[in-house]
Amino acid sequence: MAGCNEPQADKFEILRQRMVKTQIQDRGVTNYYVLEAMRKVPRHLFIPKEYHDEAYNDYPLPIGYGQTISQPFIVAYMTDVLKPGKKMRALEIGTGSGYQAAVLAEIVDTVYTIEIVPELAVESADRLKKLGYGNVVCRFGDGYQAGRNMLLLMRSL
Repeated sequence: MAGCNEPQADKFEILRQRMVKTQIQDRGVTNYYVLEAMRKVPRHLFIPKEYHDEAYNDYPLPIGYGQTISQPFIVAYMTDVLKPGKKMRALEIGTGSGYQAAVLAEIVDTVYTIEIVPELAVESADRLKKLGYGNVVCRFGDGYQAGRNMLLLMRSL
């Protein structure tokens, strides 16, 4: 049984590397840390299994509860615009599946993220924990009020 998933894992690794080159780098994102984060974070693990074969295509995919995961280029572009660095903290409103939080967590010190859909909040927090993202703080709530509170918390740290 050992190694039985390796060809599938290799397939996703190849697709992820191609995604970064053709959808992100070739379209103008040049930040080394953003490109490395996009190369590392396994997008297919942030979507339902029935969409795994589409995970590295450049379009949004359903994640349940009427929500979608953003297309890879948009995630990379939004991250690039932030000009993130190792000593920074990031606040994300709308955790969704946790993909953007994971990309940010590869670059910044801490990510604070809040999700209004209770099921997604629980699922994304569990997923990020299982994937080893200990520098992501997930919360359930309305991003308007709770986001303000999280900003205050971030400022006090």
